[in-house]
Amino acid sequence: QVQLVESGGGLVQAGGSLRLSCAASRVLFSINVMAWYRQAPGKQRESVAQITSGGTERYADSVKGRFTISRDNAKSTVYLQMDSLKPDDTAVYYCKWAAVVVPGNYEAEYWGQGTQVTVSS
Repeated sequence: QVQLVESGGGLVQAGGSLRLSCAASRVLFSINVMAWYRQAPGKQRESVAQITSGGTERYADSVKGRFTISRDNAKSTVYLQMDSLKPDDTAVYYCKWAAVVVPGNYEAEYWGQGTQVTVSS
């Protein structure tokens, strides 16, 4: 069983910064895509950013130029640096990985439990 644990959420004023982290509870054989999603109250969960094993990054238009995703393969950790935060960024942020736990297994998707980010105006 794999658990993803997020940290770094909190309350910040508009214009401020936060750095989210997401780490696995065990070493994984391979991690393909690492991604961040968010869900605001009353809204559907949406993709925020993703990074492939090769380092290709993608961002939602709403966060381009403000958020940066990065990964540390040695630590099996993905980060989301969030700068110039806006009240509209308020949401629960989730990490999602596409990974193979042990050789011979199929790739599967794993989600974290979520961390709250609140941006005050």
